[in-house]
This record gives sequence, structure tokens and C-alpha cells, in this order.
Amino acid sequence: MNKETNISESSLDLTDLQLLDLLQRDAGQSNLHLAQQLHISPPTCLRRVRRLHSLGLIERQVAIVRPEVLAPLVGHGLQALVEVSLERQNAEALDAFEALAVAEDGVQQCWRVSPGPDFMLVIACRDMPAYLALSQRLFTAHRNVRNVKSFFATRRAKFSPHLPPLAAGDSQR
Repeated sequence: MNKETNISESSLDLTDLQLLDLLQRDAGQSNLHLAQQLHISPPTCLRRVRRLHSLGLIERQVAIVRPEVLAPLVGHGLQALVEVSLERQNAEALDAFEALAVAEDGVQQCWRVSPGPDFMLVIACRDMPAYLALSQRLFTAHRNVRNVKSFFATRRAKFSPHLPPLAAGDSQR
């Protein structure tokens, strides 16, 4: 759900910001546990969570899988960080490549960047043949792709979708 809303920082109080912080760290916490940490009642906490969803501040909730635990069951897979530069960078060309990239299941993240390449992609594939097939669809078959530079991950030291502290001075964690 992609909501475009006009949310001013003043419409969020410190409790809302702390709640967002807790949910970013672990969205699987029970409402009761969240309420206890924030020193508010469970019904108040639930109303606030629902409000944050309705404002579009919470895009979605997902499970983050530990690859090293999953690997013995399904294989290690292949993770790549890929720089993509286009021949033409007009809005239509950028939008066209972006649409192509986000439609691929193997593309976990797609970022428009500047300066340097036009896009940075985070790609996850089953193995090298799967990566080559994806790269054929995204890069080789796309006439506007000028340059591709792939970096293959050997180890993940950190992964966190958590934004830096949302409230000024909230660095006690």
C-alpha cells in the first residue's frame, strides 16, 4: 500500500515516535508488550498503531529471515549488489528501467542514485545460472543499459531496515 499523505512531524508526538522505533526493531511484539514499554494502556497502544498504519507511516510488516540458518535447508543462494548506468537518463528512460527492475522477484531493492550510476540494485538469486538469466532480462535485453557492475556478497555483517532514531535526542538505546 503506497499512501501519499501530508504528515507533519508535529502530528506525531514522542510516544508515536517511540512506538515506530519499537516496531522497526521488532514488529512481532504483542500489543501488551509494546504498551508496557511505552507506559500506556493496551487499547491506547492499539489505537496508535492503527493510526500509524492509516497515515501510511507503516508500509508493511515482514519477517527478516536469517540466511545462515535457512541455508542448510534451501542452499546459500547468491546475493549481488549491482550498479546500473543507462545510456539516456531522461525521466521516461529512468521510469522504464525502474519498472522493469521492480517487477523482478530477484530484485530485493532498487535505488535511484546520484552521482555515479543511475541505479543500485540488491539482487538475491538461487545460484549463478539464475543470476545470469535475471541479468539477461534486465541488462542485456534492455537497449538503454550502458554499463553494469556486479559485486557478489561473501558475507552479511549487518542488515537492518531500522531508520536512525526518529526523535531528537533519542539515542539512549
